[in-house]
Amino acid sequence: MGHAADRRPGTRVDRMMTVPAAVSRSDRASATREAILNAAERLFAEEGLFAVSNRRVSEAAGQGNNAAVGYHFGTKTDLVRAIAHRHNGPIERTRARMVAEVGETDDTRAWLACMVRPVTDHLADLGRPTWFARFSVQAMADPGYHRLMAEESLSSSSLRRALHGLQASTPHLTREVGEERREMFRHLVLNVCAVRERELAEGEPTRWPTWDDTATGLIDALYGLMTAPMTPIGTIRR
Repeated sequence: MGHAADRRPGTRVDRMMTVPAAVSRSDRASATREAILNAAERLFAEEGLFAVSNRRVSEAAGQGNNAAVGYHFGTKTDLVRAIAHRHNGPIERTRARMVAEVGETDDTRAWLACMVRPVTDHLADLGRPTWFARFSVQAMADPGYHRLMAEESLSSSSLRRALHGLQASTPHLTREVGEERREMFRHLVLNVCAVRERELAEGEPTRWPTWDDTATGLIDALYGLMTAPMTPIGTIRR
């Protein structure tokens, strides 16, 4: 008569039986994390970060355990960082390639393209509907998360290089005015993308046919912003 397989812990049979189970648990955990990220990004984009609790995110992600967000991510801040991080990866790869292609140049438009097109290309690649642009606007407008989002963006070496190139290509701007206009730059890009994202999601007419056209329009506007002369402080504006 054959002997029953040895299923004692640590034996080959035991390992054969537990590895698939471990893989299955890992797959389920990954799927749960992805569901939470998707639900959180949508809710934060539509309602704002302050208005949405971790409990609501767990429910929207189809999790029976209301503490699922805390278990998989920790705090809401950790969840917001995770959402930003998963988008920043593909954006960074595109921008790194563009910055390498630009090399050393004083062409303001080239540096603007390095900053704008990686974002619009990513939104185009996501398909529709998307929530990332609206999520970013909500997060940047929230005093509790503005700094986190800025730090996440500036962790990108290619973005820092593009900012340096843009600054070098606009030497007529003082440091203070340059910072002021780059802040306007961020708001313009995020809000224009958020408006188009909402229009696409709701089936409304859009100003530009494609995300590529949106980038072109933004670059034109930003070129005007960054190359415009300065009015000296205290001058009466007419």
